[in-house]
Amino acid sequence: MPERVLITGGAGFIGSHLADELLRAGYAVRALDVLVEQVHGNSQRPDYLDPEIELIPGDIRNPEVVRGALEGVDAVVHLAARVGVGQSMYEHAEYAGVNTLGTSILLDALQDHPVRKLLVASSMSIYGEGAYEPVPPVERTREQLERREWEPRGARGEELTPIPTPESKEPALASVYALTKHDQECLCLLYGASYEVPTVALRLFNVYGPRQALANPYTGVLAIFASRLLNDNAPVVYEDGHQRRDFVHVTDAARAIRLALERDGADGRAVNVASGRSASILEIARALADVLGKDIAAEIPGTYRAGDIRHCFADVTLARELLDFEAEADRDEALAELAQWLETQSATDRFDRAAAELAERGLTR
Repeated sequence: MPERVLITGGAGFIGSHLADELLRAGYAVRALDVLVEQVHGNSQRPDYLDPEIELIPGDIRNPEVVRGALEGVDAVVHLAARVGVGQSMYEHAEYAGVNTLGTSILLDALQDHPVRKLLVASSMSIYGEGAYEPVPPVERTREQLERREWEPRGARGEELTPIPTPESKEPALASVYALTKHDQECLCLLYGASYEVPTVALRLFNVYGPRQALANPYTGVLAIFASRLLNDNAPVVYEDGHQRRDFVHVTDAARAIRLALERDGADGRAVNVASGRSASILEIARALADVLGKDIAAEIPGTYRAGDIRHCFADVTLARELLDFEAEADRDEALAELAQWLETQSATDRFDRAAAELAERGLTR
């Protein structure tokens, strides 16, 4: 009998790619997913989901559903979460309910259905600002941002240089989303240590690729930009667009998760999953417009969004040493492949509505 893996959030963007990765490796895969309309529209089962995947529609907050999903399962990959910084800043109860409470309900159920391994998707958002030298940054104040002084400074006003962020950096939770992802990570690692279940928290950076929800205005930045460009609208970039991130292709992220499932080097640890390369938001917007054949420059209104940070890109040393993981996707090739997929999609651009919602609540200025 092949080992059976439960993926919570398994019908989503990362979850479905992970399911494909695990099926190719000989696992049996069960997915628990609430199929939230903001991500999946009215679909009952996404067309891209492999027919071999056993799909259980249900909410991670429902103890009975979770207990049923765990029957006969050997390992769990916990991806179920509400995502997005902006929306989290005004839907506190929803994010805390799904991310924090939902994880707690899963862990309660696991006490009666022990598994050999537990993995949880954490997030680079828990770092807040990434790492800098020569000194740590102080949190950017609203007054600083309103002066359009985007770069963080040291406690004495020192100019800083961003450097790759290692797992040893202390969390700095700048958004409700970051807070709840930190909850998920800590809850799972604490459970693993208490019940002697090998557990790994995978701190995913900016994951991109096919199947990302183009109609969700709070999803990854590449999907948001794509939905704008496909509707001949300019991508809107907060601050000045020179903030830097680490973009990792979804197939690389899925492979890293499989390696964490199969190897014990990272047990009990949190590990960055990223490409190890950084790019500015403007650079990514231009590259995506190029592969889509759109001569549309990004719009830079000079506004900022509450909960955002300036620079964060990964030190991937631990992933290399503990999991033998190295990102393989070539960004230009991956973007070209993404463009081919995007040409087959109908993209509803809801960015303006989401931006208006944030502005009305004083979360962008």
